[in-house]
Amino acid sequence: MDGRVFLGGGGPDYGVKQGLALKYANRHGLIAGATGTGKTVTLQILAEGFSAAGVPVVLSDVKGDLSGLARSGTEDFKLHAAFTSRAEKIGFDEYAYGACPVTFWDIFGEQGHPLRTTVAEMGPLLLSRLLELSEAQEGILNIAFRLADEEGLPLLDLKDLQALLTWIGENRSALSLRYGNVSIASVGAIQRRLLVIENQGAAQLFGEPALALSDLMRTDAGGRGMINILAADKLMAAPGLYATCLLWLLSELFEELPEVGDPDKPKLVFFFDEAHLLFDDAPKALVDKVEQVARLIRSKGVGVYFVTQHPSDIPEDILGQLGNRIQHALRAFTARDRKNLRLAAETYRENPRFETAAAIRDVGVGEAITSMLEAKGAPGIVERTLIRPPSTQLGPITDQERAAAMAASDLADKYDTRLDRRSAYEILAQRAETAAAQAEQAEDRAEATPDPAAREFNTARRYSGSRVGRSTAHPVRRQKDSFGSALSEAVIKELKGSTGRRIVRGILGGLFKGR
Repeated sequence: MDGRVFLGGGGPDYGVKQGLALKYANRHGLIAGATGTGKTVTLQILAEGFSAAGVPVVLSDVKGDLSGLARSGTEDFKLHAAFTSRAEKIGFDEYAYGACPVTFWDIFGEQGHPLRTTVAEMGPLLLSRLLELSEAQEGILNIAFRLADEEGLPLLDLKDLQALLTWIGENRSALSLRYGNVSIASVGAIQRRLLVIENQGAAQLFGEPALALSDLMRTDAGGRGMINILAADKLMAAPGLYATCLLWLLSELFEELPEVGDPDKPKLVFFFDEAHLLFDDAPKALVDKVEQVARLIRSKGVGVYFVTQHPSDIPEDILGQLGNRIQHALRAFTARDRKNLRLAAETYRENPRFETAAAIRDVGVGEAITSMLEAKGAPGIVERTLIRPPSTQLGPITDQERAAAMAASDLADKYDTRLDRRSAYEILAQRAETAAAQAEQAEDRAEATPDPAAREFNTARRYSGSRVGRSTAHPVRRQKDSFGSALSEAVIKELKGSTGRRIVRGILGGLFKGR
């Protein structure tokens, strides 16, 4: 189908052939359906179609099955006969096996090139979501980011943020006067949450070299769009980390890409599998951020497709922006299921040939109810569609095949070796060392310099002795001098101790000392 990604349809029991128009593909979409109804295969054939049209794709591989996009299907596959029969039934005359260009990514660096960003690029809003912070704790995190900007302290990895939070805790009194109350309890809570996500593997997400978005938007020598597969099977053990990582990618695309209006085809298509994880217990500020990105990123030429079990998993304000819809079967075992089924059916433009709710309930595996945007962006009439078979391998590739693909990638030299340049952790450590050295010097000078009151007394004693001889009377000192001497002795004694060294270090080695 010219200018479209072919989906399926045709045959006596189905409507006309269904295809997703490339010119409307950046207006987002939804793939929904119960477990086992064929959502993953639908995602796979959409990725194939976009790649063939020269559109790069980013998708998460939750079960490991989508790695098969890197290999061609074969005639000895057990479903070969069923695939060719279905292609004939729906009139897919161009059906043939073939592999797609694929780049593998993995936050943990095991099943793909390491996917990294910096703490600064993640920002306080998404990081607060990842850490599940309270409002007060999020405020302190914003103070940390403000200090990092003002004082030239690059926040690259978790140890940079941990070092800065430690400094904030030690200097909370001075900072509270400028930024409001800084609670040591809140600082400690953030540090504990950082330890939790560090144990989940988030430390590997933060660092350098950070991902360059241009590396997600490549085409191969033949003009086919690169399919970027993020390994998410292990990542799903930390749902918050998974959702935050993908939302960060969307936010970076939104911030960096230029406006393109309505292009003939998208510059990039982004699939968000298990999309309900993004919105579960999400604060309103984060939901508003997602809505803003979904609303405006279309003009950047990026299409976003949410993959989930039920449309109700997506907030209504965002669901209303998803014009291209593929609805696999929904089961209605309970009263609540039946209510949700009716609500899902009401979002489609009715087809007089069948009842939409009944069709959603009755479609089999590999079938779906589809509605694609048509001329002028109007939603198409809902159709019952038989989804076309995939051209790539159905199911995962072997570990050896994945390793070979990673080794052959031209991005291996760029991302596989981690960098650790001078950043907030090293800068603060150096300042602390300098302040400690200055504190030691101050101690030495204090010990070498006699007390002023004692020097005045000795002078007076020498003067008195030269005139009248040695006196057995105790020297008389003024109350003021006595108080000053006592205070000096107390200060010097305190500076000799560990508490004194910390005070001097805070004064001399503080962030506000200057860069």
